[in-house]
Amino acid sequence: MKEKKTIIALSLIPQVLLVKLLSHFPEFVECYYSNGLYPIISKIFRFTLGWMPFSFGDLIYTAVSVYALRWLYKNRRRCRKDTRRWLVDIAAAIAIFYGVFHLFWGLNYYRLPLHRSLNLSHDYTTEQLVKVTESLINKSNALHFEITKNDTIKVDVPLSKGEIFKMVPAGYENLKNTFPHLEYYPKSLKKSIYSYPLTYMGFSGYLNPFTNEAQVDGLIPVYKFPTTSSHEVAHQLGYAAENEANFIGFMATTSHDNIYFKYTGYTFALRFFLNEIYRRDADLYETIIPNVNTGILKNYKEIRDFWDAHENPVEPFFKLFYGNFLKANNQSKGMQSYNYVVALLVNYLEKHPL
Repeated sequence: MKEKKTIIALSLIPQVLLVKLLSHFPEFVECYYSNGLYPIISKIFRFTLGWMPFSFGDLIYTAVSVYALRWLYKNRRRCRKDTRRWLVDIAAAIAIFYGVFHLFWGLNYYRLPLHRSLNLSHDYTTEQLVKVTESLINKSNALHFEITKNDTIKVDVPLSKGEIFKMVPAGYENLKNTFPHLEYYPKSLKKSIYSYPLTYMGFSGYLNPFTNEAQVDGLIPVYKFPTTSSHEVAHQLGYAAENEANFIGFMATTSHDNIYFKYTGYTFALRFFLNEIYRRDADLYETIIPNVNTGILKNYKEIRDFWDAHENPVEPFFKLFYGNFLKANNQSKGMQSYNYVVALLVNYLEKHPL
């Protein structure tokens, strides 16, 4: 048993080297993993666990956490008496998690970047940014007024969160006409059991890489549910990069037949564009923002107020940890990776105007 644990622990070294090697061959990962092995793994998990009304992965996390704390407590003295064996046990556990993580989902971080798959430029000018922003404002304003008949009233989405979960696949079904590889069946989309801690950590959702369940924070406002759910499904379909999941989430919601999905999708993208304009030129932002319906800005305030109400001193540490996790997994900008959806959308929407 000791020898087996040592072998497993030492396997961490070739695993890390293999992942580093594969990171230099995104075309290979794209062909043989992201479009080869991974879709099979993902569908097996979704068929097996998708029917459960609760998050099986969250239960696994709970059990593993309890076991790990119990093990550390029981072995606290062995840490001093037999440090080498104690470290071997921990390294063996890390090696198993590292291997399973990359086999079941993590290698998607090293696939071909989406802008290359779509033959899009990765750069854009402020002029291009403003042009697409104006088209997003026009589309968002039109949808907003169609719903409210009053440009000063915020949109209240008249759907339950459970109904939204059931409706998400329809957006992907429509999107499949443009991107056939984005077929989404069966569904495995659930509220996280840990919605309260997730909220105080500052996250709207996540994909469990070990069970392939897409998790959404059940406490976030309904207005955020269509885009967050569609974002997590994009992760589930193998798009690990946050900007790419945002792009596909936008495409899925705006391809939906339901007007509320469309509205949340377009205003979701518009918010990123407005933030980018403000970052580049605050004066330019002040000239553009009055063109946005007041009701849309009230929806944005609704989201800000929600996160402000749950702000706490430890949230920055969780985001720092996750940012470093993203950097370790081929997303060099960390938490800023979410914002790079603007580059994808500017170049895509210039080729395919709204």
